Amino acid sequence: MEHTKYYFLGIGGIGMSALARYFLHEGRRVAGYDRTETPLTRALEAEGADIHYGEGEEMLVPDAFRDPHGTVVVYTPAVPEEHAELRWFRARGFEVEKRSQMLGRVSQGKFVTAVAGTHGKTTTTTLVAWLTRALTGGGSAFLGGISVNFGSNLVLGPGDRLAVEADEFDRSFLRLTPDVAAVTSADADHLDIYGTHEAVKEAFAEFVRRIRPGGMAVVRRGVELRLDAPHVTVWRYAREEPCDFYASGVRPLEGGYYAFDLHLPDRTVRGCRLGIPGLVNVENAVAAAACVWCGARMRGETFDEEALRGALASFAGVKRRFEIYVNTPRQVYMDDYAHHPRELSAALGSLRRMFPGRKVTALFQPHLYTRTRDLHEGFAEALSLADEVVLLPVYPAREEPIEGVTSELIARDVRVPCRIVERAALADTVATMDTDVVVSFGAGNIDACCEALAETLRRKAGA
Repeated sequence: MEHTKYYFLGIGGIGMSALARYFLHEGRRVAGYDRTETPLTRALEAEGADIHYGEGEEMLVPDAFRDPHGTVVVYTPAVPEEHAELRWFRARGFEVEKRSQMLGRVSQGKFVTAVAGTHGKTTTTTLVAWLTRALTGGGSAFLGGISVNFGSNLVLGPGDRLAVEADEFDRSFLRLTPDVAAVTSADADHLDIYGTHEAVKEAFAEFVRRIRPGGMAVVRRGVELRLDAPHVTVWRYAREEPCDFYASGVRPLEGGYYAFDLHLPDRTVRGCRLGIPGLVNVENAVAAAACVWCGARMRGETFDEEALRGALASFAGVKRRFEIYVNTPRQVYMDDYAHHPRELSAALGSLRRMFPGRKVTALFQPHLYTRTRDLHEGFAEALSLADEVVLLPVYPAREEPIEGVTSELIARDVRVPCRIVERAALADTVATMDTDVVVSFGAGNIDACCEALAETLRRKAGA
């Protein structure tokens, strides 16, 4: 690329920070803005990025990035169009691109595996990257979470393989032209963008159409899309239901882990064990293995079953995806990114199987006013799978408040004991409660409470 300087508006976002890291590793100058300082932004600063915080006033833009020649500005859709810096750059003729446009440019010339879905895509993409590294020794990836194995949301490795988490928000994933694509789910979400569930499903169908000629799609069984792309081979996968890719003999192991046999179209890989807990992750593992199998088939490469078994067993997961902080016979505490009713249902169902007969307390921070407005009944239904619920106020992210839309919309339909507390009081509230298995959920800033919650529950456990 001809640019030498990259300025990121919203540089602390999980997807934006991966791109910023990529250009730092490419030897480019990187700067940016974000609203608040976080561990991600501090890590970027340590790697050489020049970052400022606050309201994004134009005078805070570093001098080296004030010349439109050689500088490209990348912004996340979470940054509003009226943002002061965004307006400043546009008024002065800078080249301005959305993150999805830049990701599309970076992926050109690569063999791209893209994983899309309203839930399940982060763990599946990270598994694709981990399996690819184990089976081929190479491969790069842009991830939507911090991989525990790689210690980053950016993976750089030899070869032309690139795994990408394809985000449906703002139709960003329609900027990609993958060779292999997976669709893990297509539930009603981001209705502020799409309007209807049918429009969401049509966008996922268009994502499949964008696969390059001769490419392959791996779609979860039960996800009904209009699959009308004759240039694409479509495969189906499931957790246990027989189809093109599935698991059988799924059996629980101590600590919520699972062993299983993995069925592929041309073989059965027996004796697999997944290195992270949760039955939902068995399905994610099937999807990831399917993607890697498709890539090997398209490229005429061998498929190493023993390397696959070892990689599944050594996979350590993603930060904030069923992340265990405390696990004792008296107290358990886990944190998860789930922020959609289907995700909450799957996670709480997995917890019930992992810790049968134990009391489950769910702590949930709703993310976005529009999502709360559109899905509050589904949230209440899912959270009622717990024994007790604590709700935080809605995390607004990019949105302004909507009159009448509060966490009370969810609380009034929850069928188990439920209360609403401020985030600052969460750990103290949990300290006074009768707890056993506690899990925090949300895509906002509830994760800032994790350490305090963990310390509270360690004290209660006598650990």
